[in-house]
Amino acid sequence: MNTADARRIGDELEAVGGMAVPHLEDADIVILYSCVVRHAAQETVHNELIRVGQAKRQRPSMRVALAGCMVEDDTVELARRYPFIDRFLSPKTDLPVRDQVVDLLDLDERYRVDPSDAERVGLVSQPVTISQGCNRRCTYCVIPFRRGDERSRHPREILREVRSLGQRGAKEVVLLGQIVDRYGKDIGTTLGQLLAEASEVDEIARIRFLTSYPVDFDGPLMEAVATLPKVCEDVNLPVQAGDDAVLRRMARGYKTMFYERLVDEMRSVIPRLSLSTDIIVGFCGELEAQFENTLALLERVRFDVVHVAMYSPRPGTASARLWPDDVPQEEKKRRLHEVERVQSGIAGEINGRVVGTTQDVLVEGQRKGKWFGRTRNNKLLFFSSDRDLAGLVVPVEATGASSWSLQGQLVDPVPTRIIPHAPRIAS
Repeated sequence: MNTADARRIGDELEAVGGMAVPHLEDADIVILYSCVVRHAAQETVHNELIRVGQAKRQRPSMRVALAGCMVEDDTVELARRYPFIDRFLSPKTDLPVRDQVVDLLDLDERYRVDPSDAERVGLVSQPVTISQGCNRRCTYCVIPFRRGDERSRHPREILREVRSLGQRGAKEVVLLGQIVDRYGKDIGTTLGQLLAEASEVDEIARIRFLTSYPVDFDGPLMEAVATLPKVCEDVNLPVQAGDDAVLRRMARGYKTMFYERLVDEMRSVIPRLSLSTDIIVGFCGELEAQFENTLALLERVRFDVVHVAMYSPRPGTASARLWPDDVPQEEKKRRLHEVERVQSGIAGEINGRVVGTTQDVLVEGQRKGKWFGRTRNNKLLFFSSDRDLAGLVVPVEATGASSWSLQGQLVDPVPTRIIPHAPRIAS
């Protein structure tokens, strides 16, 4: 989401005459988007701010803004710690991005510049923020306190951004929200309706969305994923733990039986579904037997991808206030590696079943002499070709698999149109 927001404000800076520079020290304007979801992320932001402060001492005219989740309601302490910051851009604000740029630059009037050669976005897949904030209160999560309650962007504004990205070279958009399934509840629409409308943008070939929440992933959304050709059969559905007592302390609002029944329903409605999840290990009071329940759930559900993180207490959250962080750091690391080990075996088996099939791959670029891209199920696939295939959807036969990626061979001849309504791009 920070990537999407940073790209949007970068677009607005360019629209008033700004130009990106390769080095921090050469910039007149610096906007840093911050993350505080874990302590390590906040430390990374702190280190980057120190670097920005050093650059500003060399160029006092440099304007600096801090955006993202580190910006709290009361910025007095931030201003004391980082006195070189000129403006704080809160993720809670509903002020349009364009107005924030006008305020940041102290422009006397609003104006836009139409460059003679419009810049392409550079990346084939682009994130698009469709909502901000969260009304749920998981005990470990600081995001609702930093981004506020749920606010959905108007579909017209989102579609304008999606269309603009497509016209500038993007072939895939990833629609983002803290709980993306709840999009539109505050403005009288739904995520399913937005997916259908976004599918009408001719320049866009694929649509993904994240992050989902088990209680909010309903039947109409399943049908949208199953029936809309441009919407990929790829869902991120965080479970966080496989033990009911831990889920209750996390205030997740469901039990493992509910989660597994939901997955069964999703797989029956969306036959080619690829499922990823998030796991937190070492949550307050997590016993070894409770952690073993999480491993058992991984074996039963068999996710394509598991994102695992060690619990990190965040100031202001209920878990930090109510319970001690009592799982030792070394034990957290052991549990994290155990999840990785189990999931590596599961992913290897799932990816192995793809070998011998032909996959439609949206080519993103080259790495170490090979083209790479992603299948509709979000599997990374590498293959060789001497043609310029960036941005094309091409058929590739999977010839090898590991836990993390696929290897393949381009199927010739390459059809000119793979996905209905997708534009042809000259190679």
